[in-house]
Amino acid sequence: MILPVPLEGTFTYSLPDDIREKVREGTRVLVQFGRGKTYIGVVASIVADAPVGYKIKPILQLLDSAPSVLPLQQQLWTWMADYYLCPIGDVFKTAMPSGLKQEDGYKPRTELFIRLTPQYSDEAVLHQAIDELKRAPRQMSALLCYLRLSHADDGSGEVREVARDELLNASHSTLPVLNSLMKRGILETYNKEVGRLYISGTYNPQNKKVLSPAQATAYQSVLESMKSKSVSLLHGVTSSGKTEIYIHLIQREIDQGRQVLYLLPEIALTVQIMERLKNVFGNRLGIYHSKYSDAERVEIWNKQLSSSPYDVILGARSALFLPFTRLGLVIVDEEHETSFKQQDPAPRYHARSTAIMLASMCGAKTLLGSATPSIDTFHNVRKGKYGYVSLTTRYEGIELPDIRVVDVADLRLRKIMTGPFSPPLIEVMGRALESGRQVMLFQNRRGFAPMVECHDCGWVPRCKNCDVSLTHHKTTNQLTCHYCGYTYMVPSQCPDCHGTNIRPHGFGTEKIEESVRQLFPQAKVARMDLDTTKTRNAYYRLITDFSEGRTDILIGTQMIGKGLDFGNVSVVGILNADSLINYPDFRSSEHAFMMMQQVGGRAGRSGSRGLVILQTTRPSHPLIKQVVANDYEGLYTTIVDERQEFRYPPFYRLVYIYLKHPHEEVVVRASASMAAQLRHWFGDRILGPERPIVARVKTMHIRMLMLKAELGLDMKLVRSYLRLAQRQVVEEIKSPTLQVFFDVDPE
Repeated sequence: MILPVPLEGTFTYSLPDDIREKVREGTRVLVQFGRGKTYIGVVASIVADAPVGYKIKPILQLLDSAPSVLPLQQQLWTWMADYYLCPIGDVFKTAMPSGLKQEDGYKPRTELFIRLTPQYSDEAVLHQAIDELKRAPRQMSALLCYLRLSHADDGSGEVREVARDELLNASHSTLPVLNSLMKRGILETYNKEVGRLYISGTYNPQNKKVLSPAQATAYQSVLESMKSKSVSLLHGVTSSGKTEIYIHLIQREIDQGRQVLYLLPEIALTVQIMERLKNVFGNRLGIYHSKYSDAERVEIWNKQLSSSPYDVILGARSALFLPFTRLGLVIVDEEHETSFKQQDPAPRYHARSTAIMLASMCGAKTLLGSATPSIDTFHNVRKGKYGYVSLTTRYEGIELPDIRVVDVADLRLRKIMTGPFSPPLIEVMGRALESGRQVMLFQNRRGFAPMVECHDCGWVPRCKNCDVSLTHHKTTNQLTCHYCGYTYMVPSQCPDCHGTNIRPHGFGTEKIEESVRQLFPQAKVARMDLDTTKTRNAYYRLITDFSEGRTDILIGTQMIGKGLDFGNVSVVGILNADSLINYPDFRSSEHAFMMMQQVGGRAGRSGSRGLVILQTTRPSHPLIKQVVANDYEGLYTTIVDERQEFRYPPFYRLVYIYLKHPHEEVVVRASASMAAQLRHWFGDRILGPERPIVARVKTMHIRMLMLKAELGLDMKLVRSYLRLAQRQVVEEIKSPTLQVFFDVDPE
C-alpha cells in the first residue's frame, strides 16, 4: 500500500472477504494508519502471504471500481522515489489531485435541469395543458420556451436537455413561475452531473499553418532523428517557429492513434499557446496545471482514465503525473528553464529528466526545444546521446534583435543617470510608444525595493523567522519576507537610532512600474510578477491585454522571458544584468546568458528588427559579449572547460544534503556527524557542512553538504549509502524535529 505520508516504503494491510475479489493494483482504498487516523492509499501490489510477526490491519473500504493509478504511473513513482531519494508517499502526494487523496475531497459538479413529466410527454395531453395555460400567460410563455429549447415540439424525437438557469434566462421567467408549472405536474427538475472542463471547439487539423522551407526541413530532420534516438533537441533561435513544428508533430501522433504530452515551464505560457493548439485540436486538447481548481484536475485525471481521453495534454510540470494509455511523444519546450525543477516540497524532481523517463517507460519519443539549451542537454548532444536539429533563422526572415550595451556605472559616475533607466533606454522607449509599438522591461526582483534601510545608522529590517532582509511593497506599505510570508508595516522611526531617515534601497518591479508611469504618464502600463499573477484569470488578463494592444509597457520578472510571443514589441529593456551574472552559483553564467537571450528574444518578432537595451556596470564581461553576439557555442565551450576542472555537471553528478532543526547547535552537531560518516565512504567527494546563502528559513536553521559523484560511480550504491547515513544521523540525534533530505541534480 502506498500512503501519502513522508515515511519510507510501503505498508501491508489485509483484504476483507467482501472486497477481496474487487481490489486490484492501482485502486484506492481507505485504511487506518496509526491511532485513529485514516488515509486514502493506493494498492501497490497484492501478495498471498502476510508478513510474520506483525499485526496486520484490514482495509476499511474500497473506493474504486477500477484503478485510479495505472501500472506505468506506479512505475514512474517508484523510479522518482529512488532517483530523487524521497519516500514514495511524497511522490503520491504530489502526483494525485487532493480530491483523490481525501475522503471528502472531490464532489462532482451537478446542475439542476428541467424536463416534461412522463404524463405530459404525450403530445395530446401537452396541447391540452397549453390551452389551459392561456389564462396564465407567463407560465405558458415559459413552457413554450422550454419546448423550443429542448426541441420537444419539432417532432424529431431527440429531446435536448435544458438547464433550469438556461430556461430562466431564455424565457425571462422567475422561479415562482417555474414552480407553478411543477405544481401543475407539467415540468419536473432533476440533478445531473456536469463537468468543469471548458476546452471546447472542433478538431480542425486543416488550421495548421504551412511550414516555411526552414521549418519543413527542421520537421523532417526531427522525424529522421527520432528513428535512431529516443531523445532529440530542437535548437531554434527565438521566434524561429518551433511551436508550429510541434503542432505538425502532434498532428502526426494523433493520426497514428497516439497521445502527446506538451510541457511548458510557466503557466503563463500555457495561456498563450493554448489558443494556438485549440484552434487546431479543439476539444481533443486538455490543459493541466496548478492554477486549475482541484476539482478540475480530478476531472481531467478521470477523463484520462476513461475510454475517451484527451489526445493532447498541455501543462506545466505536474501534467507529467496524469494517466496515459498510448503516449507517443513528449515535448519539453523551453527545456533549459529552471522552473522545471521542483524545489520544495519533496519530491525535488526535474520535469525534463522525469519526462524523458516517462517517455522511455511508455515507448515514446522525447523532443526537447530551446533557443538556449541547458549545458547538460547540449553536452548529451555532443556525446551523441541525443539527436540534434538546428533552426537558425527566424520566421519570415526577421533579424535577431540588435543588442546595445549601456554602461550604467559610467553614466552614474557622470551623474547622467540617477534612477533605474538610462537615457538611451528612455529615448528608445519614447520612440517606440510614439510609433504605436510596445515595450517590455525586465527586472528580476519583485516588490518596490529589495530592502529598506536607515540612512543614519544603517539598520535594515530583517525577517524574524528567516535569515533575510524584508522586501518593501509600497502598494500595501508593508515589509514582506518572500520565504515565509512574514509581514509588518514600514516603521516611521528607526528602532535602533530613532531616526526617521528610512528609505528604500534598490529597485523591484513595483518601483519600476511607478517610475515608468511618471516618465510616460499617457502609456498603459502593466506588471507581471508573482504578486500580480496569483490566479489563472490574472495570467490570462495580463497576457491577453498586452497581446491585443491594450497595454503599452509590460514590466516583469523572469516569467516575461519564457517563450511568450508578442508581435508588436520593438524594445526590450534589461535593467540590471549584473544581478544575474553575480549570483553565487556555479550555474549563474549559464542561467544569465539564457535569461538575457530569452528576454531579448521577445523584441522584433514581426515587422522591423527589434532593439534590446542591456544595462550593466560590466560591459566588458565575457558573458555580456557572448549575449550580444548570440554566441551559444562560445558560452558552452567556456562553461564545460570550467565545469570539468572544478568537478561539476555535466561531468559529475551533484547531490545536496540539507539538515534543518529549530536549534542551531543541534543542526551543527548533526551535520558534522553526517559529514564524518559520508567522508568515511566517499572521501573528498563530500564538501561541507556549510551555511547556505539563506541559513534560516521559517525558524529552521540549515546546514548543507555536497556530494560530487563522478559519472562512473554506481549511483544505486551511492543512494543506498546516502539513505543509510540519513537513518543513522536521525537515530543518533533523537530529535523528532530534525529534518534530513536530499536535492538530486540541483538547479
